[in-house]
Amino acid sequence: MLDGGDSADPGSRLDAWLVCDEHAELMPRIRRRAAELGVRPAVGSFGAGTVRLRPLPVRHTSHPTVGYLIETAYQRAVWAPEFWEFPQWARESDLMFADAAGWNHPIRFARGVGGHACVRDVAAAARDAGVRQLVFAHIGRATIRAIDRGERAPFGQWASKARYSGCADPSPIPAVFDT
Repeated sequence: MLDGGDSADPGSRLDAWLVCDEHAELMPRIRRRAAELGVRPAVGSFGAGTVRLRPLPVRHTSHPTVGYLIETAYQRAVWAPEFWEFPQWARESDLMFADAAGWNHPIRFARGVGGHACVRDVAAAARDAGVRQLVFAHIGRATIRAIDRGERAPFGQWASKARYSGCADPSPIPAVFDT
C-alpha cells in the first residue's frame, strides 16, 4: 500500500504500508488502520518478485518527504503525489502519479517551507523530462474548479472521473506498467 486515506482502505492483508510523509495529517488514522492489519506504516523500500519500490526525496515541506520509484526489469513508475519542485529522478519514467493541488499557480506554504506544484508546471516538467504517461493524483480545490470549468491539463490525465462530491467513478488507467 502506498500512502492511504479515507477512500483508500486496503481491505485485509498487507505486506507493507509505505508512506511519503511520516508527519502527514492523515498519519494517526493510517497508523490505527495499519495496526489493525499488523503492519507499520513507514518510509521504506519494498520488493516482491520482480517489482522494487524505493523511496527518493522530494521537496515538499520543512521536514523530509519522499516519492517512490517503482521498478521492474523493463519499466519505471513514479508515485510522487505531493511536491513543490518536480523530482528529477522521475525523468524518463513510463508512468508518473503526480501533484495537482494547484492549477495555474503553485501553492506556497507559510514561511517559504515548500508547498504544492501546479498542474501547468507539472505537466510541462513531466513532458520535458520524457515521462511517458502522467496521472494527476493529488487534486486540489483550484484544480477541481478548473475541471468543473471544462479546462484540461496540457499533458496528463486525472486519476479519477469522480466529481469529488463523494461519488466513486474511477477512470481506468491504461496498463502501461507490466511486470
